[in-house]
Amino acid sequence: MNLQLKGKKAFISGSTQGIGFAIAQQLLEEGASVIINGRNKEKTEKSKKLLEKQFPEAEISGIAADFHKKDEVSSLLEMLPEIDILINNLGIFDIAEFEKIPDEKWYRYFEINVMSAIRLSKKLFPKMKQKNWGRIIFISSESGVNVPENMIHYGMTKAALSAVSNGLSKLTKGTEITVNTVLGGPTYSDGVAEAVSQIASNQNIEIEAMKKAIIQQSNPHILLQRFIKPAEIANLATYLASPLSIATNGASLRADSGVLKTV
Repeated sequence: MNLQLKGKKAFISGSTQGIGFAIAQQLLEEGASVIINGRNKEKTEKSKKLLEKQFPEAEISGIAADFHKKDEVSSLLEMLPEIDILINNLGIFDIAEFEKIPDEKWYRYFEINVMSAIRLSKKLFPKMKQKNWGRIIFISSESGVNVPENMIHYGMTKAALSAVSNGLSKLTKGTEITVNTVLGGPTYSDGVAEAVSQIASNQNIEIEAMKKAIIQQSNPHILLQRFIKPAEIANLATYLASPLSIATNGASLRADSGVLKTV
């Protein structure tokens, strides 16, 4: 299927690894040009070079910015050219007991996970309206619907993203702009892989066995019976970025392999 993405320009926040990097790969495969983003210049440049090696004919650039630092965010927003496709992917996560999460951590999570998407959308949405075309995609999580008891701070930010996406979609009425949310399930991203590897090492267990044990303990009813691959989330995001997805707007679409029972 031709997704008609040639000539489109995309910006993906938090895209030096994991789901964001996988989305960049698929958009490039479809002929779009891509701007990736990471927290620091070194990692952003390294990921850019990896993509350039995979797609030597593609237009690829990178802008480093730490979304917890307002001056860096302001600089990034000023540097952004006209963008057709905005992928709000950036997100941090960890496991923490609710009673032990300090106020500062709640604010940090909201600043990075939610305000990054709000600031980018505020910057780029008006230009999309001017040309009457655009795609804004929020990468949320099933954890924003079925909030884990040990990740309430993270789930709160993902629920907030869905709310922003839903409201913003109502401003696209009568245009060729769409705003949608992807609810990803348990994904074997680089951050998760690092954590699993550390746990496996500490317990002297093979990584594959550890992965299976974690899935069976945390999500035993997942239909895939394994972690979701980043590319499997990227498949849906890439379709939503396409002109072919015009009838899908204001939606929360699941890529969770049945983890959520209702949305």
